[in-house]
Amino acid sequence: MLEVAIFAAGCFWGVESAFLNVPGVTSTEAGYTGGTTPDPSYEQVCGGRTGHAEAVRVTFDPTKVTYDQLLELFWQIHDPTSLNRQGWDVGKQYRSAVFCTSKEQFEKAKRSKETLDKSGRFKLPVVTEVKLAGPFYRAEEYHQKYHLKQGKGGCAIPSASPGKKAKNDPELKKRLSDISYRVTQLRETERPFTGKYYNNKEKGIYHCVVCGEPLFSSDGKYDSGSGWPSFYVAKGQIGTEKDETIWMTRTEIHCAKCGAHLGHLFDDGPEPTGLRYCVNSASLDFKEEEPASKN
Repeated sequence: MLEVAIFAAGCFWGVESAFLNVPGVTSTEAGYTGGTTPDPSYEQVCGGRTGHAEAVRVTFDPTKVTYDQLLELFWQIHDPTSLNRQGWDVGKQYRSAVFCTSKEQFEKAKRSKETLDKSGRFKLPVVTEVKLAGPFYRAEEYHQKYHLKQGKGGCAIPSASPGKKAKNDPELKKRLSDISYRVTQLRETERPFTGKYYNNKEKGIYHCVVCGEPLFSSDGKYDSGSGWPSFYVAKGQIGTEKDETIWMTRTEIHCAKCGAHLGHLFDDGPEPTGLRYCVNSASLDFKEEEPASKN
């Protein structure tokens, strides 16, 4: 008889990818659970007021893979000592949690957490939430098996090993807004659907907020559904750097002129390039196109 396990360990795109091809796992499903809002949308969950976590429901054959083995994989694919964040994905929706579908799972998960906490594998305490599962709400279809559908896409998690760094200007922190400073200089990521340009449809050019270099045009902008401004082509010079700060490889992008962090580059964009430059609004300064003169 098949069993069901539910895990939350940050962005559910990557979590689902980790469990998808495990021998004995028959199906996976990305969704939301652990909160109070019924049938929430991705945008509502990202808003941080539903109480839900991004989670993955794993259906498995216990004769081929045990619940304890799935727990061990769960511990390996994220940092269970990080409270309400994984990488630079910040918020209660990214918390580490095990939602148990039976009392037996609950006892196993509690013992597994206690054993891990005492093992010395981590310097900090394990903060993973272990509780009996409540209602699980399936996420929107484009979230399902995201990596399988679209290649190496993923959440916009910033690089800890950026390329050329922005100039160490003592006035920079005063000149930039707090979020622009944290994104461009500290490689943080703004929350999805919160940036001022993610839904901007005006014609114009997006410049680097630090040095003013023109980077993207509205002609190359499209709605990727990710919650961040997305472009399938760059206008200016974009630097790239391999990002291995979590358990999958990504490509960090930064302004080639000053080194300011912008976001990440994925290969799941539309034709003709097939690219998606996933950019933080806070790293950009949009200048609207001036209307053509009538003379």
